[in-house]
Amino acid sequence: MKTAGNTDAPVYGVAAEFSCARDLFHAAEKIRDAGYRRWDVFSPFPIHGMDAAMGMKRSLLGQIVFLGGLAGFLLAVGLQFGPTSFLYPLIVGGKPNGLFTVPAFFPIMFELTILVSAFTAVIGMLAMNGLPRLNHALFNWDRFKKVTEDKFFVAIESGDPKYSERSVYDLLEALGGTNITTIHGD
Repeated sequence: MKTAGNTDAPVYGVAAEFSCARDLFHAAEKIRDAGYRRWDVFSPFPIHGMDAAMGMKRSLLGQIVFLGGLAGFLLAVGLQFGPTSFLYPLIVGGKPNGLFTVPAFFPIMFELTILVSAFTAVIGMLAMNGLPRLNHALFNWDRFKKVTEDKFFVAIESGDPKYSERSVYDLLEALGGTNITTIHGD
């Protein structure tokens, strides 16, 4: 069995290389069906249907962004209606105050909704992906450097409840994986 990285470091998992996107897709389905939960696939381009093949659920990011947009909208409403309706209720040029001034407030409500939801999207995406991260254990494997060019990989992490180095190695070999390597690092 091949190893990559500092062998004194803990084992990250076992990774294998596949020849094409189709083989990687079918391997993902088999790994999902085998009951593994902590694993990932890597390819140089998005593969249609891979989320379903991996058994991934819908991301919470959309709900987080909605809550951020709602918070931005409510912040705009509070910042505009508070001063003009309660703190300093001035009638300027015969224009009404209170709820009748909503048309004048639309641009600010729209802009703060978009601004806060955009910041929420970026911060939420970074947090959900565990970024920023300076290094990943897979970067210790020389073959993984080709993932952005023309190689396809799957890695099953050692933190998976079903993880056993031998059984993972046998599964990846049965699925047609090549260059199966135990990855050490982080």
